[in-house]
Amino acid sequence: MSSKKMALIATKGTLDWAYPPYILASTAASLGWEVQIFFTFYGLTLLKKDLSGIKISPLANPAMPMPVPMPVLVQALPGMESMATMMMRNKMKSKGVASLEELRNVCIEADVKLIACQMTVDLFEFDKSDFIPQAEFGGAATFLGFAGDTDVCLYI
Repeated sequence: MSSKKMALIATKGTLDWAYPPYILASTAASLGWEVQIFFTFYGLTLLKKDLSGIKISPLANPAMPMPVPMPVLVQALPGMESMATMMMRNKMKSKGVASLEELRNVCIEADVKLIACQMTVDLFEFDKSDFIPQAEFGGAATFLGFAGDTDVCLYI
């Protein structure tokens, strides 16, 4: 009997959208599933060597719990994105949530295949040397060859 397979498509590169693909992939891999994540458009930032620039924005994010209610105008002020990012990172740390780097490393150790969309790399004129060495480069057809035969396929 073959193991289950899961395909994930990561299209967003903000802190709040960075966690779901890595959490789902690492969990599935720990259950013995074969897992691939296809990183495209802004999701490509999650494969960069340096993840320190990944932020979260309170603006246009009505579900984001803030310690005190803030009007939209306040959320748009300079520095609010950095403050919200710092608050979220501190909250995650205080609750024992793994860092983004740690989660990504768990995925790498569990043999999750991390595919960077070659078309998007070309479109945004990224340099392949900016990405972690475990990133593989391929197009949609490469990913769809795997995704078409999965038990679970999610767009995140």
